[in-house]
Amino acid sequence: MWRGLWTLAAQAARGPRRLCTRRSSGAAAPGSGATIFALSSGQGRCGIAVIRTSGPSSGHALRILTAARDLPPARHASLRLLSDPRSGEPLDRALVLWFPGPRSFTGEDCVEFHVHGGPAVVSGVLQALGSVPGLRPAEAGEFTRRAFANGKLNLTEVEGLADLIHAETEAQRRQALRQLDGELGHLCRGWAETLTKALAHVEAYIDFGEDDNLEEGVLEQADIEVRALEVALGAHLRDARRGQRLRSGAHVVVTGPPNAGKSSLVNLLSRKPVSIVSPEPGTTRDVLETPVDLAGFPVLLSDTAGLREGVGPVEQEGVRRARERLEQADLILAMLDASDLASPSSCNFLATVVASVGAQSPSDSSQRLLLVLNKSDLLSPEGPGPRPDLPPHLLLSCLTGEGLDGLLEALRKELAAVCGDPSTGSPLLTRARHQHHLQGCLDALSHYKPSKDLALAAEALRVARGHLTRLTGGGGTEEILDIIFRDFCVGK
Repeated sequence: MWRGLWTLAAQAARGPRRLCTRRSSGAAAPGSGATIFALSSGQGRCGIAVIRTSGPSSGHALRILTAARDLPPARHASLRLLSDPRSGEPLDRALVLWFPGPRSFTGEDCVEFHVHGGPAVVSGVLQALGSVPGLRPAEAGEFTRRAFANGKLNLTEVEGLADLIHAETEAQRRQALRQLDGELGHLCRGWAETLTKALAHVEAYIDFGEDDNLEEGVLEQADIEVRALEVALGAHLRDARRGQRLRSGAHVVVTGPPNAGKSSLVNLLSRKPVSIVSPEPGTTRDVLETPVDLAGFPVLLSDTAGLREGVGPVEQEGVRRARERLEQADLILAMLDASDLASPSSCNFLATVVASVGAQSPSDSSQRLLLVLNKSDLLSPEGPGPRPDLPPHLLLSCLTGEGLDGLLEALRKELAAVCGDPSTGSPLLTRARHQHHLQGCLDALSHYKPSKDLALAAEALRVARGHLTRLTGGGGTEEILDIIFRDFCVGK
C-alpha cells in the first residue's frame, strides 16, 4: 500500500523517471533549487501523520495547497483546508507550520503538514505535493543531510540523531541524546583548538624564533598541552569498546553444567520462551541468542549447552560452541544448582570457568562474571547455606522468582561497567569511525618531537588536527557521508 502511494508521488513529481535515482553524492546538494517532500511520521494508519518539505519552493507549495495569498505566521500552528491544486478537490483539514530559513531544522524554508493519518489522506497530500513544480520526493536521510550541509548539525550530532531514532533502551537513548546535544563534537573541537594553538606557537617559533620577539617558554607550553592531550586521547580510546557495546549491545552468555537452570534464566530475563526447558540433561545443544533490554542496557543474551563431556557428536559440537561463545562474552552469567554444589560437574565448573575468569586482573577490557546459584527454593530454610568457600554469588529461584530483583540490580551495575554510564562522565565513542580518527590523531602526535625537528613537529600537529576535524565532519569524503546518511529513513 505505502510503496504504491510513494511510487504515485514520485511519478507525479518526475514523470517517467525512476524514483530515487542515485547520484554520485547520494543526495541533491542544498542550494541546488530542488525542494523535497516526504512523510516524516511512521508509516501505517495513525491519528496524525506529519508530511514535511524543505527547499526554496516550500512557501509556494504551502500557498498552492491552502489557496492562500499570505503565508501563516512563522512557527505557529494554523488550521487550513488542503486542496488538490489540479482539481481543487478538498483533501483534508490540517494544521500547517511554516519555518522560514535559516531558522529551521535544515536551514532552508520548511513546511510541516499535520494531517489525519489515514492512507487515503496521506496519499492524496503526497500526490498533490508531487504535482507542484520544483518539488520531488526526498531520499533517505536527505533532510538531515541538508541540515549538515547548512551547518545546523555536525557529523557527530548527525550520528547521535540516527542513534536516537534507533534507540531501544534507556541507556541508548541517554547516550544518543548527549551526542545529539553536541557533547562529543564540543569535546573534539576543544582538542582541535588545543592543537591549533600549539601549531601556531611552533610555526611562530620557526618563523620568528631567531628574532627574540617571542615570549620565553612558548615551545615548552605547547609541548605540555600536547602531552596532556595525548593522555586524554589515550583514556578515551581505552573506553572505545564500551561506547560501541552501548550502541550495538553487550554480549552476555549464560553458562554452567547441565540442568543448572540456564534456559529457565534466559526465558525469565527475556520474558518469552526462547529456550526449551526440560529436566533431561543436555536439552540445549546449540547456542540460542536473543536481544533483550536488561536494566536499561542493550544485551545479546546467549543460552548455551551444558558444559560436560558430550555423550554424542551433536552434544560435543554444542559444548564446543558454548566454549567458543564463552570466550567472546563481555559478561558471563555462571549458573550452578544450589542444591548440587558438591557434584563433580559443579566442582569442575567452579575450578575451570569461575576460577579462571576471577583470576583475571580487573580492568574495563577484561571479562566480567556473576555467579548465580539457582534452585534456591530446594534449599532447606533450617539447613546450612551454600559452601562457605564459594566466590561471591547470588541466590535465585527461577521457579518462584525469588532473588530476581537482586540479580537485575547486579546486572545493572555490571553492564554499566561494561557499556559505560551514559548519564555521567565524558561522552562515549559509539562508532568505529570515532575510534579510527582518535587513534589516527594519537598516532600523529607520537611523531611530535620539537626538540629534533620543528618542521616535522608542525606537520604532525597538522595531521593530528585533521583527524579531529574529519571526526566532526570537516573534510569528509562523499563515500563516508553516504554510509552515515543511509541509516536514516525517508523523511528524516
